[in-house]
Formats: sequence, structure tokens, C-alpha cells
Amino acid sequence: MGSRPGASTDRRAVGAVSEPAPSLDPAVRSAIDDFLGSLQVERGASLHTLAAYRRDLTGFERFLAREGRGLAAVGVTDLSRYLGTLRRRGLGSRSIARHLSAVRGLYRFLLDGRRIARDPTEHLDSPRPARRLPRTLSVEDAAALVEAPDASRPDGLRDRALLELLYACGLRASEALGLRVEDVNFAAGYVMVTGKGNRQRLVPAGAHALEWVRRYLTVRPRLVRREAPALFLNRSGRALSRQSLWNLIRRAARRAGIRAGVSPHTLRHSFASHLLERGADLRSVQAMLGHVDISTTQIYTHLPSTVIHEMYRKFHPRARRATERRAAG
Repeated sequence: MGSRPGASTDRRAVGAVSEPAPSLDPAVRSAIDDFLGSLQVERGASLHTLAAYRRDLTGFERFLAREGRGLAAVGVTDLSRYLGTLRRRGLGSRSIARHLSAVRGLYRFLLDGRRIARDPTEHLDSPRPARRLPRTLSVEDAAALVEAPDASRPDGLRDRALLELLYACGLRASEALGLRVEDVNFAAGYVMVTGKGNRQRLVPAGAHALEWVRRYLTVRPRLVRREAPALFLNRSGRALSRQSLWNLIRRAARRAGIRAGVSPHTLRHSFASHLLERGADLRSVQAMLGHVDISTTQIYTHLPSTVIHEMYRKFHPRARRATERRAAG
């Protein structure tokens, strides 16, 4: 019997679609699981961090399966090829650097455990992402934002106290929402904050912010429905969620007339920037922010401060002329 025209083409098409994916190496999966387990146990990595690492390392695992390589056989050329696949997928420098960081962490873990003889990532440079300056508020806008909630209502008092603490202490959203009542020390004037990796730090809280927390605590019993250790509660008596925090900041921004996007991190950035432009030293700000590496804090030194703007307006000839024209008009 003669073959039907186009039959071979059909078979090739079917073969291309149904070609099985390369089988994953159980040893690679085991190494990834062990590495993530160490991050959780030894460094206290959050579930969010662990999930992000697993996503990135799963991509590397699939790459190794396609290449037919084991972890110990990987060299710099293989890693360069892997980074090339990420670029072809359209990932930017920041995302590629994050993927490489996960792979680097895996290899250092294996090297420390003597499961491999060398680390192929040792001499591989990470892509340098463009450094984006953080968005900050002016002192006036920051004050308007934290003062925006309606303090005549219990939830308004809660919102005011929460915003005051975010700005007064430079807290991350997760740190503020994770505060317990006993973490606020009114007598000593500080807050015990649990940050990334379950690292704890003491952060001074100004008298103004503490006074609003004190006022909120007088109405907090109205929100409590059961035993609730969290400081900031929703109307159901449970810990306030991240989504609720974002929503209350958006409401406060609208009430304050701030049109640009504002997030919990905007207040954290403003906290750092306002301290530094008024003469605070970088090491102290680093400690209050909970940055492990001071280079993370140094980004705030690139922000043009109010003092620099004033100096420019005063001494630059073109800026001075424009100021004089406006004054004369």
C-alpha cells in the first residue's frame, strides 16, 4: 500500500510536538532540596524567599537536564550559556543577577559540604543592574500622609499609629505587621523589630509616634475578638494583612493630596533620606534600617538633599536669575 502524500511530514510534526522533555537528575533535585533546607534552618529564610530560590533553581535544573550535565561537571562556559538562555527569554540584568545569585548560593553550599571539589561560579561576574534611586516624599508630604487618617474612628487611630511608626522607624511592611504589643517599649522609647532572617534590632521611636501608638492601644480592645498577639489588627480581630496596609496607605495618600504612587517602602525610603540630609551618619541609619551591607544604605547618599537644592539655587548663575525674575514678577 502506498503512503499517503504528506504522511512523513505529519509524522515529523507529531514527533516535534510530543518529543519528551529531558529527564531531570534526581541528584540535582536532592542538592537543591538540601540547600533550601539549610536556608530555612540555618538562616531563617522566609517562605517567600524559599519559593523564589526554588523557582530560579528549577530553571537551572531544567537547563542542566537539557545539556546532560551534572552539578559537578558544570564549568564557566556552561554557566555563561545558561545566562545566555535567560537573556534570550527577555530577562533583564536584575532578574539574571537574581538567578545567578541562587545558583552561586547552591554551589557554595555544596562546596562547604564537600559534595563538589570546586565552585564554577567563583570567577563569574554578576550582571550589574542599573541602579534606580528610591522614591521619597518631601518632609511636608510625609507629614501630610501620616496625619491623613481620621483619628476619630478606632481603625483611623490604628492607621495613624501604623503610619507614624513606619515613618518614625523606617520599618518594612512585614516588620510593621509582625509587631506584637510587647515589642513596643514606651519607657525606653524603642521598638523591637524582627527583620529578614529573623534578625532582631532595636529601633528608636520618636515620642510623637509612641503617643499615637498609646492612643491606639486604648481602642485596640474593641477590635480584639480573641487572643491576638499582633499589635495592628483588622476589624475581625486578626493581624492586619499586607493588602490592607497597601490600601490604607493609598487612602491616606488620596486624603493628603499626594498624586504620585506611594507604598510602605516609600515611607522607609523617606525615613532614611530625611535622616541623612539632616546630618545622621550612614552607619546609624544602616543599623536602624537593618541592612546587613552598608552598600545597600549608601544608595540614599545619591539622592539630592534639600540642602544641595538650596545651595544650587543660591550659587548657580542660571538658577539665581530665574529665582530673581520670579521674585521681581
